[in-house]
Amino acid sequence: MSSAPVLPDGWRLVALESVGSTNDEAARLADDGATEGTVVWAREQTGGRGRRGRRWASPVGNLYTSTILRPDCPAARAAELGFVSALAVADIVPAGRTVRVKWPNDVLVDGGKVAGILLESAIAQTGVVQHVIAGIGINVGFAPELPEMRYPGAALGGSVETTLEKFTAALAARLAEWRRDGFAAVRAHWLAKAGPLGAEVDVKLGEELVRGRFGGVDHEGALLLETASGPRRIVSGELLGRAA
Repeated sequence: MSSAPVLPDGWRLVALESVGSTNDEAARLADDGATEGTVVWAREQTGGRGRRGRRWASPVGNLYTSTILRPDCPAARAAELGFVSALAVADIVPAGRTVRVKWPNDVLVDGGKVAGILLESAIAQTGVVQHVIAGIGINVGFAPELPEMRYPGAALGGSVETTLEKFTAALAARLAEWRRDGFAAVRAHWLAKAGPLGAEVDVKLGEELVRGRFGGVDHEGALLLETASGPRRIVSGELLGRAA
């Protein structure tokens, strides 16, 4: 590779031309003791994946990274880092474009999906998080279209190297905010970029489809939905529709 991008102070870049999965490589490094801020970056992935095992198209031209995080928090709080990561992506969207975050951890630009986030955690027997691998794919040069995608694709434009520098700087800043101010501050910023409260949405829960109005997220990041049968709190699922 050419000259390495500049990362935040104390962060380390592991640059690869091709890898099966940056998350798998980062997990291996984390198990070997790699420190927080170790970023695995590959020009392409041959086995990239998203949430629920979906394939994430990863040819050369977009950004594929996995960052090792060591949050030293209870397992129940690990999912908060998905909101942190989504805000970091939203922070680098060029001015003049419309950015929305979608629960639990997608980022849409001008109505198209520009990024996907996959968190994978290792939990100690004590219940404390040993590490979190924050896998982030950002469309930079082009937007791949896959049959299973529920939204059109979108791309940020610019160079992959510059996007990597901007994203890691934004992620470091958002992590510092999370540690300093807690999830309440992250939640407030995330809701400001989410769809409007009261918007009609569907949520897929396995084979069940639940319809209701978007009520935001609670202090633990769970989706709040107002349904015809009353309020529901949803911890895991796939939100469909325009709201986050």
